[in-house]
Amino acid sequence: MFNGLEKDLSDLFSHFLGLLLLLFHTLIVVGVSLRVIFKRRPIGVSLAWLALIYAIPFAGVGFYILFGEIRLGRRRGEQAKTMYTPYAAWIRQMARAFPQYRCPVSDKAAPLHDLIQGRLAMPMLSGNRMTLLEQPEAILGEIASDIRAATQSCYLEFYIWQPGGWADEVGEALIEVSQRGVDCRVLLDSVGSKHFFRSGWPQRLRSAGVQLIEVLPVGAWRIPFQRQDLRMHRKLVVIDDKVGYTGSMNMVDPRFFKQDAGVGQWVDIMLRVQGPMVPLMWSLFVWDWEMETGERLLDSLQHQPEAWPLINYRAQLIPSGPFEGGDAIQQILLQAIYQSRQRLILTTPYFVPDDPLVAALRSASERGVQVQLVLPHRNDSRLAHHAGNAFLEELLASGVEIYRYDAGLLHTKSVLVDDDFALVGTVNLDRRSLWLNFEVTLLVDSPVFVAQMQTLVAGYIQAASPMSLARWRQRPWYRRMTENFCYLFSPLL
Repeated sequence: MFNGLEKDLSDLFSHFLGLLLLLFHTLIVVGVSLRVIFKRRPIGVSLAWLALIYAIPFAGVGFYILFGEIRLGRRRGEQAKTMYTPYAAWIRQMARAFPQYRCPVSDKAAPLHDLIQGRLAMPMLSGNRMTLLEQPEAILGEIASDIRAATQSCYLEFYIWQPGGWADEVGEALIEVSQRGVDCRVLLDSVGSKHFFRSGWPQRLRSAGVQLIEVLPVGAWRIPFQRQDLRMHRKLVVIDDKVGYTGSMNMVDPRFFKQDAGVGQWVDIMLRVQGPMVPLMWSLFVWDWEMETGERLLDSLQHQPEAWPLINYRAQLIPSGPFEGGDAIQQILLQAIYQSRQRLILTTPYFVPDDPLVAALRSASERGVQVQLVLPHRNDSRLAHHAGNAFLEELLASGVEIYRYDAGLLHTKSVLVDDDFALVGTVNLDRRSLWLNFEVTLLVDSPVFVAQMQTLVAGYIQAASPMSLARWRQRPWYRRMTENFCYLFSPLL
């Protein structure tokens, strides 16, 4: 009798706990669902999150807490807001101080120029010299050489620094000049450069006087305070306020980087910049430095930029990221596509577009623009690869030419519009680059530079395989299923 009563009580207690758990889960799901709705993001993003929250009990809510909202952390968020006004004023003051470098903008690039200046206060400046570098040994060798020639400062910012090969030459150069009194500062992303931070290099650099900062550090105890997948994806070098570098290449030697990923060596470019654009690149580095450390360097620059009137590339700097005005990069990209009239060439390693970007590409092709999209045959993110494949059929059906690069992981990120202007930098054609990562892009309003980039990309296309719509439609059903499944998560990638 008592055994039966105990069993009944145990069953009743278990049932009661189950109801409490169900009630608790329901309250959490309803609360988080309301938060998703009140955020007023793109409908596809909101629906994807709601589907995940309801499909996976508790875990869906956990994923939203981890990755659903842009949280820089209270200190960084407040600092970014307070920094915007003085930095915008500094940029306007610098532009006024050098009126000879302000320049007329081509008709084709004018709408982009106005958007960039209106949202980010960045001016278009002339008198720049730009050297396109495409061989990794030459890129890292030039950077090391410029560092060794430095007399005042060397500032570097990268998503990935991977020890080994030619990248070590840059580290050795920093140690040499820091020991003779040059101000050396390095910002490296915590996740991208995790192997570097676990090596002996941080201690060597710091012992030599280099100030090394781990940007956006991750950890379990940080989860309630900041989103863990917001990354510093910029590639930026500024030396003595005279030479700057930016582009797609991380501080890595491709011979030693991700050799077990099965994608071949990474193929990248960097631009070596001289002229009035360099102080603006410097200001972007010191913005990131202040956001991470609280130390203001903004007023330490002596504004005496060099000028190269015979070369005279017109350029405009476009910083982007989760800060005020930093989401304009998607609008800039769409505007560039809609400005095209004859030819549009895009290269990117990661292609997971949103609906407006797909619509813009299809519209350009259907109005007679030759649209060429150059992608790597394989990349190191299977989820992004499959999600991107889900968009290819409709693009091919609209007449977009798609090429799969076969000679390695094509990591160059560029948009070439007709023969007029180019966007070159760190931004991938995916939602992460457009909305989450800290990125940097250059708008170069120069037909001469565009011609150089066209020659470079023509070499990529020559080493690529063109995709055929008929053949693509014949791929196995299970690949279609995988692509469509990954496509469901594309708003979250």
